[in-house]
Amino acid sequence: MAHFWQSVGQSVCRSVSTGGWLTRERVRGYSLLLLGLMLAAGLAWVALSDHLIDRNGKPLGTDFSNVYAAGTLTLQGRAPDAYDPPLQHAAEQAVFGGRDVPFFGWHYPPFFLAVAAAVAMLPYAFGLLLWLVSSGLAYVAVIRAAVPERDGLRRDAVLVALAFPAVFVNIGHGQNGFLTAALLGGALLTLDRRPVLAGVLIGLLAYKPQFGVLIPLALVVSGRWTTIAAAAATVIALIAATFAVLGTDIWRAFAASTTFTQQVVLEQGGTGWEKIQSIFSATRMWGAGLPLAYASQLALATLLAISLAWLWRSNADGNLKASALATACLLATPYVLDYDLMVLAIAIVFFVRHGLARGFHAGEISMLAAAWIVPLLTRTVAGATGIPLGLLVGLALYAMTLRRALADRAHVTRPDHRFARA
Repeated sequence: MAHFWQSVGQSVCRSVSTGGWLTRERVRGYSLLLLGLMLAAGLAWVALSDHLIDRNGKPLGTDFSNVYAAGTLTLQGRAPDAYDPPLQHAAEQAVFGGRDVPFFGWHYPPFFLAVAAAVAMLPYAFGLLLWLVSSGLAYVAVIRAAVPERDGLRRDAVLVALAFPAVFVNIGHGQNGFLTAALLGGALLTLDRRPVLAGVLIGLLAYKPQFGVLIPLALVVSGRWTTIAAAAATVIALIAATFAVLGTDIWRAFAASTTFTQQVVLEQGGTGWEKIQSIFSATRMWGAGLPLAYASQLALATLLAISLAWLWRSNADGNLKASALATACLLATPYVLDYDLMVLAIAIVFFVRHGLARGFHAGEISMLAAAWIVPLLTRTVAGATGIPLGLLVGLALYAMTLRRALADRAHVTRPDHRFARA
């Protein structure tokens, strides 16, 4: 019996190492199964709602209610009120006929109010649908463009991208993960061929400034001056347009609101520690004080910056550079929620591009599968056990990307094309 279990263990370890367990048939099957389950759950969630309020007393699309309310205030000429929690909450309640819905704060830079105002021109349900469909199509377009058209790979990639668990987390919250992934992925895809367009996309990503900490570093060390100039010009244009349309008071209100965002949402865990997948949140969840939490985040960000600068200055494959940057963007910020893990799709697809071209090394396919499934588990596991799976898998994926870059430089290749074969 002991010999039997030893053989089973060796077989499992070998399968995990080679990735042989994850055939393309299984990839399709798992994706279709998860897609079907989540679609059924989503339809039930909508069907059981009462006038756009779910059984938990939250609006459909939860966080989208703050976008819609902020847009409503903007259309009413009261844009600065979106940064005042009591006034923003009152606006959210007014959207649902005065019902006592939970407060979802508005923390975005003022130029994102243009998007909020656009969706607020429609009834809430249609605005939510427009937001999710349009940003979702942009995300799918980037994934589709990233995968070569060969033996049905592009079709399978779209299926896997749609079934990615972070998709359902993002839809459930009516959040902007699709847009973030599309902008970052699009910028990385066009960086060499269309540097100006890449810069514009990076500039638009400034609506989520916490994800832009390491992008300028990667661009500077690799000498992408045209992209840097285009990104800077885009941000300047966005700020200037906001001043022209909404005046100076909107920026004063935004600046004042950052104190609430930092102290209540981030430092006190108002969002919920289990939802935030950063090392800052993990240390706070484990009982550490603010100095240790900030020191941990700073130490990790420093290590990421050093390693990323080396990678982007090296002659490593551009797909590995792109994958590492996408993962590092998630790890470097103290405020990264489970729906933000949509960006993992960009890290995964660029690593897969590299693997399809040069073969996969031991453990890589299984690690990519873990990164794909982790958004489904992060909140539940962290809430039940205090283990931040999203953080741990992100660190492992980043380390694997660096390891692969080093291995390629040393000409150590053990190609395994199982994932590429039907």
